[in-house]
Amino acid sequence: MKSLRTTLTAVAVTGSLVTLSPSAGAAATAAAPLERVTVDVATVNGSGCRPGSATVAVAPDNSAFTVTYSEYLAAAGGDSTATEGRKNCLLSLLVHVPQGFTYAVSHVDYRGYGKLEEGAIGTQKASYYFQGMSQTANRTHLFHGALDDNWQVTDTTGIEALVYAPCGEQRNFNINTELRADVGTSDKTKTSYMTVDSTDGSINTVYHFAWKKCPTR
Repeated sequence: MKSLRTTLTAVAVTGSLVTLSPSAGAAATAAAPLERVTVDVATVNGSGCRPGSATVAVAPDNSAFTVTYSEYLAAAGGDSTATEGRKNCLLSLLVHVPQGFTYAVSHVDYRGYGKLEEGAIGTQKASYYFQGMSQTANRTHLFHGALDDNWQVTDTTGIEALVYAPCGEQRNFNINTELRADVGTSDKTKTSYMTVDSTDGSINTVYHFAWKKCPTR
């Protein structure tokens, strides 16, 4: 992987957030709690994140948590096999928050590296949902070669559509991501790839919290 240079954004974006009733996210967000928030990986599955290859850390100010992948790469062309062209990862996280607070994820920053030949296509997809809840946000970002640089995309949820974890309940927060590489019209003898891995851990995915105080009983 090459050193950090100019950060690129996706050249095309499709998909939209599922619209919820105003009561789901209309309440004003609160300041982050001062007590420590922790995030544990309950389960990890997928061809892009074998157990032990994804780590989670919470920001000191409880504003966000990061996921760092070490083996998340999709490749097409050259000697790549068909299964290498699509990788996915399903993380189920246990988010422990202080009593009296609940959280939503307001926006997510994805970063990675792409090496796409002229005519090749890269795809990054993501969805998020709480255990037992049907409200799911789906976003798809497309990248067109030629590309040989870092990339970054941000998924943002408006305050009126934020989905908060139910107050007083422990429900896993599930993150389902997918990464694809396709040769498209490029030279099939040359390898194209998309990755969200980093040898030095400096490239990761950042999930930004939105906080809300639970009603007192």
